[in-house]
Amino acid sequence: MPRPRCERCQRPLDHCLCPLIPALDSRTRVVLLQHPSETSHALNTARLAALGLVNAELRVGEVFDGLDALLATPGYRPVLLFPGERAQVLGPYAGSEDTPLMLIVPDGTWRKARKLLYLNPLLEALPKVTLAQVAPSRYRLRKAPQPGAVSTIEAVVLALNVLEQPAGFDELLRPFEALIEGQIRAMGAEVFERNHGC
Repeated sequence: MPRPRCERCQRPLDHCLCPLIPALDSRTRVVLLQHPSETSHALNTARLAALGLVNAELRVGEVFDGLDALLATPGYRPVLLFPGERAQVLGPYAGSEDTPLMLIVPDGTWRKARKLLYLNPLLEALPKVTLAQVAPSRYRLRKAPQPGAVSTIEAVVLALNVLEQPAGFDELLRPFEALIEGQIRAMGAEVFERNHGC
Protein backbone atom coordinates (compact mmCIF):
# COMPACT_ATOMS: atom_id res chain seq x y z
CA MET A 1 0.00 0.00 0.00
CA PRO A 2 1.49 3.40 -0.99
CA ARG A 3 2.47 5.75 1.82
CA PRO A 4 0.22 8.80 2.21
CA ARG A 5 1.77 11.86 0.56
CA CYS A 6 1.66 15.58 1.17
CA GLU A 7 -0.35 17.05 -1.71
CA ARG A 8 1.79 20.20 -1.76
CA CYS A 9 5.39 18.95 -1.73
CA GLN A 10 4.54 15.39 -2.91
CA ARG A 11 6.75 13.85 -0.23
CA PRO A 12 5.56 11.05 2.10
CA LEU A 13 3.67 12.70 4.98
CA ASP A 14 6.29 11.60 7.53
CA HIS A 15 8.96 13.35 5.40
CA CYS A 16 6.95 16.46 4.44
CA LEU A 17 9.22 19.38 3.51
CA CYS A 18 6.58 22.13 3.66
CA PRO A 19 7.79 23.62 7.00
CA LEU A 20 11.18 24.28 5.32
CA ILE A 21 9.79 25.81 2.11
CA PRO A 22 10.00 29.62 2.18
CA ALA A 23 7.75 32.10 0.36
CA LEU A 24 10.34 34.40 -1.23
CA ASP A 25 9.37 37.31 -3.44
CA SER A 26 11.44 38.24 -6.49
CA ARG A 27 11.37 40.86 -9.23
CA THR A 28 12.28 38.11 -11.65
CA ARG A 29 9.48 35.84 -12.88
CA VAL A 30 10.66 32.21 -12.85
CA VAL A 31 8.93 29.72 -15.15
CA LEU A 32 10.06 26.12 -14.77
CA LEU A 33 9.26 23.84 -17.70
CA GLN A 34 9.53 20.29 -16.46
CA HIS A 35 9.88 17.23 -18.63
CA PRO A 36 7.23 14.67 -17.53
CA SER A 37 9.93 12.10 -16.66
CA GLU A 38 11.06 14.35 -13.77
CA THR A 39 7.70 14.62 -11.96
CA SER A 40 7.94 11.32 -10.09
CA HIS A 41 11.63 11.72 -9.29
CA ALA A 42 12.30 11.56 -5.53
CA LEU A 43 14.41 14.73 -5.74
CA ASN A 44 12.03 16.93 -7.72
CA THR A 45 13.94 20.20 -7.27
CA ALA A 46 11.94 22.20 -9.82
CA ARG A 47 8.80 21.66 -7.75
CA LEU A 48 10.61 22.85 -4.61
CA ALA A 49 11.79 25.98 -6.45
CA ALA A 50 8.27 26.77 -7.69
CA LEU A 51 6.78 26.26 -4.21
CA GLY A 52 9.39 28.49 -2.53
CA LEU A 53 9.09 31.46 -4.88
CA VAL A 54 5.98 33.65 -4.94
CA ASN A 55 6.68 34.85 -8.50
CA ALA A 56 7.20 31.40 -10.04
CA GLU A 57 5.23 28.69 -11.78
CA LEU A 58 5.85 25.09 -12.79
CA ARG A 59 4.52 23.67 -16.06
CA VAL A 60 4.89 20.00 -16.92
CA GLY A 61 4.94 18.65 -20.47
CA GLU A 62 6.93 18.20 -23.66
CA VAL A 63 5.01 20.60 -25.90
CA PHE A 64 3.75 23.68 -24.06
CA ASP A 65 0.53 25.33 -25.23
CA GLY A 66 0.13 29.05 -24.70
CA LEU A 67 3.88 29.79 -24.76
CA ASP A 68 3.37 32.80 -27.02
CA ALA A 69 0.96 34.37 -24.51
CA LEU A 70 3.25 33.53 -21.60
CA LEU A 71 6.31 35.05 -23.28
CA ALA A 72 4.31 38.20 -24.08
CA THR A 73 3.47 38.81 -20.38
CA PRO A 74 3.74 42.60 -19.93
CA GLY A 75 6.52 43.92 -17.72
CA TYR A 76 9.05 41.12 -18.33
CA ARG A 77 11.86 40.29 -20.78
CA PRO A 78 11.80 36.52 -21.44
CA VAL A 79 15.16 34.73 -21.53
CA LEU A 80 16.13 31.06 -21.45
CA LEU A 81 18.50 29.88 -18.70
CA PHE A 82 20.57 27.48 -20.78
CA PRO A 83 24.29 27.36 -21.52
CA GLY A 84 25.58 27.65 -25.05
CA GLU A 85 27.99 29.54 -27.29
CA ARG A 86 25.76 32.59 -27.67
CA ALA A 87 24.45 32.59 -24.09
CA GLN A 88 25.07 35.87 -22.25
CA VAL A 89 26.43 35.74 -18.72
CA LEU A 90 23.86 36.99 -16.21
CA GLY A 91 24.62 40.18 -14.33
CA PRO A 92 22.74 42.23 -11.73
CA TYR A 93 19.82 44.46 -12.67
CA ALA A 94 21.00 47.98 -13.53
CA GLY A 95 18.40 49.56 -11.24
CA SER A 96 14.68 49.83 -10.65
CA GLU A 97 14.16 51.04 -14.25
CA ASP A 98 15.65 47.82 -15.66
CA THR A 99 12.83 45.57 -16.95
CA PRO A 100 12.87 42.37 -14.89
CA LEU A 101 13.51 39.06 -16.61
CA MET A 102 11.13 36.19 -17.10
CA LEU A 103 13.61 33.38 -16.52
CA ILE A 104 12.53 30.26 -18.44
CA VAL A 105 14.21 27.23 -16.87
CA PRO A 106 13.98 23.81 -18.57
CA ASP A 107 14.00 20.95 -16.04
CA GLY A 108 15.22 17.50 -17.00
CA THR A 109 18.40 15.68 -18.00
CA TRP A 110 20.50 17.59 -20.55
CA ARG A 111 19.07 15.36 -23.28
CA LYS A 112 15.46 15.94 -22.17
CA ALA A 113 16.04 19.69 -21.78
CA ARG A 114 17.40 19.89 -25.34
CA LYS A 115 14.35 17.95 -26.52
CA LEU A 116 12.05 20.53 -24.85
CA LEU A 117 13.80 23.27 -26.84
CA TYR A 118 13.54 21.28 -30.06
CA LEU A 119 9.81 20.60 -29.56
CA ASN A 120 9.09 24.23 -28.62
CA PRO A 121 10.73 26.49 -31.25
CA LEU A 122 9.61 29.62 -29.34
CA LEU A 123 11.96 28.57 -26.52
CA GLU A 124 14.83 27.88 -28.89
CA ALA A 125 14.42 31.40 -30.32
CA LEU A 126 14.71 33.15 -26.93
CA PRO A 127 17.91 34.95 -25.90
CA LYS A 128 19.95 32.51 -23.79
CA VAL A 129 21.56 33.42 -20.48
CA THR A 130 24.01 31.45 -18.37
CA LEU A 131 25.79 31.63 -15.03
CA ALA A 132 29.35 32.95 -14.85
CA GLN A 133 30.83 30.93 -12.03
CA VAL A 134 29.22 27.88 -10.54
CA ALA A 135 30.39 26.25 -7.33
CA PRO A 136 30.26 22.43 -7.25
CA SER A 137 26.70 21.17 -6.88
CA ARG A 138 25.39 20.31 -3.42
CA TYR A 139 23.46 17.52 -5.13
CA ARG A 140 25.62 14.78 -3.65
CA LEU A 141 23.38 11.95 -4.88
CA ARG A 142 23.97 12.49 -8.58
CA LYS A 143 27.26 12.63 -10.42
CA ALA A 144 27.43 15.87 -12.41
CA PRO A 145 27.49 15.04 -16.13
CA GLN A 146 29.96 17.90 -16.68
CA PRO A 147 31.77 20.54 -14.62
CA GLY A 148 29.44 23.38 -13.63
CA ALA A 149 26.31 21.22 -13.82
CA VAL A 150 23.93 21.89 -10.94
CA SER A 151 20.38 20.89 -10.04
CA THR A 152 17.47 23.02 -11.24
CA ILE A 153 16.85 24.60 -7.83
CA GLU A 154 20.56 25.48 -7.46
CA ALA A 155 20.58 27.10 -10.92
CA VAL A 156 17.53 29.20 -10.00
CA VAL A 157 19.07 30.32 -6.69
CA LEU A 158 22.40 31.19 -8.35
CA ALA A 159 20.62 33.18 -11.09
CA LEU A 160 18.43 35.12 -8.64
CA ASN A 161 21.39 35.81 -6.33
CA VAL A 162 23.20 37.44 -9.28
CA LEU A 163 20.23 39.32 -10.73
CA GLU A 164 18.76 40.68 -7.53
CA GLN A 165 21.83 41.32 -5.39
CA PRO A 166 22.14 42.31 -2.60
CA ALA A 167 18.99 40.20 -2.00
CA GLY A 168 19.78 36.54 -1.37
CA PHE A 169 17.76 33.43 -2.18
CA ASP A 170 19.79 30.71 -0.43
CA GLU A 171 16.85 30.00 1.88
CA LEU A 172 15.24 28.28 -1.12
CA LEU A 173 17.85 25.52 -0.73
CA ARG A 174 16.80 24.50 2.81
CA PRO A 175 14.22 21.85 1.75
CA PHE A 176 16.60 20.63 -0.98
CA GLU A 177 19.40 20.08 1.53
CA ALA A 178 17.04 18.39 3.99
CA LEU A 179 15.85 16.12 1.19
CA ILE A 180 19.40 15.08 0.33
CA GLU A 181 20.31 14.51 3.99
CA GLY A 182 17.19 12.35 4.38
CA GLN A 183 18.08 10.27 1.32
CA ILE A 184 21.64 9.77 2.59
CA ARG A 185 20.34 8.70 6.03
CA ALA A 186 17.90 6.28 4.38
CA MET A 187 20.61 4.59 2.30
CA GLY A 188 23.14 4.55 5.15
CA ALA A 189 26.56 6.19 5.31
CA GLU A 190 28.39 3.12 4.02
CA VAL A 191 26.25 2.77 0.88
CA PHE A 192 26.47 6.53 0.27
CA GLU A 193 30.28 6.50 0.53
CA ARG A 194 30.55 3.48 -1.74
CA ASN A 195 28.30 4.93 -4.46
CA HIS A 196 28.75 8.69 -4.11
CA GLY A 197 31.97 9.28 -2.17
CA CYS A 198 34.87 11.03 -3.86
